[in-house]
Amino acid sequence: MSFSIPGVSISAPLPPIPPAPAATAPTVDPVGSPSVSPSGAPGVSAPDTGLNFGESLSNAMERLGALHENADALATKVATGELKNPHEYLMAAQEASITTQAAVAVRNKALEAFNEIMRMPL
Repeated sequence: MSFSIPGVSISAPLPPIPPAPAATAPTVDPVGSPSVSPSGAPGVSAPDTGLNFGESLSNAMERLGALHENADALATKVATGELKNPHEYLMAAQEASITTQAAVAVRNKALEAFNEIMRMPL
């Protein structure tokens, strides 16, 4: 049995790997301590993404709150008879529930990582 993908030749050699960029050596200031960039690695600068961790976390929590508000509004509409298709409510409630479970799992992993770091000897 033979499989083939149009335009892809398995027998063709792989392209050469480009050389790694030369890292700049850390400089030494007059006091004698090495100069290190904010990212923690010598000669490496942190990328500017425009959002910091706090803003990203805040945005995620706002989206989670909006999912729950939507599910609550749909629950009210189902109870009053305004929403004819209760499946819309069930899907919104399930989406909010799964998103909350994922957020709690990420929180728990972050706490585990923090506690592990705190247990590390200096």
